[in-house]
Amino acid sequence: MYKTFPLVILLILFLSACGGGGEEEEISEIDNPKLVAVAFFEAIYNEKDINKAASVCSPKLARLLLHYKTSQSVARHLFNMSFEKVTEIKPDDTGVKVRERFKDKAVVTVYLEGFYDESKIKDVKRLLLIQNDDDQWVIDEILKDPF
Repeated sequence: MYKTFPLVILLILFLSACGGGGEEEEISEIDNPKLVAVAFFEAIYNEKDINKAASVCSPKLARLLLHYKTSQSVARHLFNMSFEKVTEIKPDDTGVKVRERFKDKAVVTVYLEGFYDESKIKDVKRLLLIQNDDDQWVIDEILKDPF
């Protein structure tokens, strides 16, 4: 019995350490402006749900999105990007440690890749996100094309 006791203690410590890390990861995902930006473009291009896209925007930008009525109109008029199918939406995750995130603001660069009229298209968009009163990240502004 005394030989298995340390093994049981070690096993309990190992399992409790594994469980704590998962909760921390979920919290950091909620507090990640990059994931909000990806969800925004996912809602516009793949889900074609303008209301879902507007739900992660500031009130001013949400009104503008809803003014266009359809996700195709938003894509064409606000982003000057028409995709038939978007295959990849990813935030800038380069190894460069240049941080464009401040206490309550973040600039997120998103790379989009897809097809239009059987041609492969790649584009880059930058968004300014702010934290609202509930500490949630929302898209406040679509920044000018960096290139």
